[in-house]
Amino acid sequence: MMKLLRALYDWTMDKAAHPHAVWWLAFFCFIESSFFPIPPHPLLGLMCLAEPKKAIRFALVATLSSVAGALLGYAIGWGLYDTVGAQLISLLGLSESFPVAACYLREYDVEAILIAGATPVPFKLLTITAGFVEMALVPFILASLAARAMIFMTVGILFRLFGAPIKRIIDKYLGTVTAVFVILVVGGFLALTSFSGGSEEVQDKCEAATEVVPGD
Repeated sequence: MMKLLRALYDWTMDKAAHPHAVWWLAFFCFIESSFFPIPPHPLLGLMCLAEPKKAIRFALVATLSSVAGALLGYAIGWGLYDTVGAQLISLLGLSESFPVAACYLREYDVEAILIAGATPVPFKLLTITAGFVEMALVPFILASLAARAMIFMTVGILFRLFGAPIKRIIDKYLGTVTAVFVILVVGGFLALTSFSGGSEEVQDKCEAATEVVPGD
């Protein structure tokens, strides 16, 4: 698994030096929102580091492409879950997280997207789940736009200021960084339980969720 992860990471990073790097950034942000396991943040960071004056442009491309990909994820959950979505969720190792995410989306709707979409919770889990539970499309798009803009602009600024040291750490300690990311994913789910208005009853129900049905 680590070899595959390293290969995907190296392949993604190679695109930062590509003449059409902006298009690769848009492509990775698009597919990451629905099925690709490697987050596009390192690629965005390298591009911002190489051309800091274009950081805002790169962050905007990443945001809009990610939201476009979110619509694909939504469509998979809404109309293709049985044939495509379930297999994707399983391949990504998110089967146990899926019913939990569905519960929180039904209980908190836009708030769940805003909070989880701006944390390390895999965005593809949110997009597929939102389609599966038939979340209203317009609020989903607006919440996704706000959450993705928040995280990509933050990444752009951080990599502009500290890009070189962060890149060296990722290259040398990819396994450790991945483990930390998994821990942060768990923390992201915990964040869903801590925002204002959350009741212990809802938290207990969602954390105990093991199955989910469409719509409802």
